[in-house]
Amino acid sequence: MTATSLGPSPARRDTLTRRIRLLVAATIAYNVVEAIVAITAGTLASSTALVGFGLDSVIEVSSAAAVAWQFSARDHALREAREKTTLRIIAVSFFALAAYVGIDAVRALAGTGEADRSVPGIVIAALSLATMPFLSAAQRRTGRELGSASAVADSKQTLLCTYLSGVLLVGLILNAALGWSWADPVAALVISAVAVKEGRDAWQGKGCCAPTAHPAVDACGCGPGCACCS
Repeated sequence: MTATSLGPSPARRDTLTRRIRLLVAATIAYNVVEAIVAITAGTLASSTALVGFGLDSVIEVSSAAAVAWQFSARDHALREAREKTTLRIIAVSFFALAAYVGIDAVRALAGTGEADRSVPGIVIAALSLATMPFLSAAQRRTGRELGSASAVADSKQTLLCTYLSGVLLVGLILNAALGWSWADPVAALVISAVAVKEGRDAWQGKGCCAPTAHPAVDACGCGPGCACCS
């Protein structure tokens, strides 16, 4: 492979940093609204899936807030120093989400109660399914160009929210139309397994690395073991 440059120029890095801040702010704002709507609708409909989805939004806010804290520093060296702590916070968020979704799925499969039909739940799940992929992709691209593992990890948290939105939407529709209450918890168990993997990757700092002059860097300027281009 051909070695590439050491990464973005200082001016480009400042532009990317401002973009990360805007994307994180948008993610936090949307998830606060999503959490309020989902938890309220879930409580009214006795839907553990909806309440769990709302709690996932709370976790997403904590993850985005951790990245916002990191990028609130104007000094590049200080932002890099905060990277490890930020990744730890994101990893713990993933593990907490996996534990909650997994336990909730098992309880649902055990038949601990049936949820009522929830039109607001279907609407918020559909809206999230349409919105989250764009936020995730924009943050992932920016984080990779900037060489920020924490920004990429947070984009994965947002992408996982997309999967959960899809699972929730299918579950709510099947429950409302056909009474198939088992569909949502089965898919939720898969999401829980994905969350464990993403949490482990964030804890280990995988997913993206700062561009380097290492002779084995790939076309994106990332060293061995990184996945900035994937």
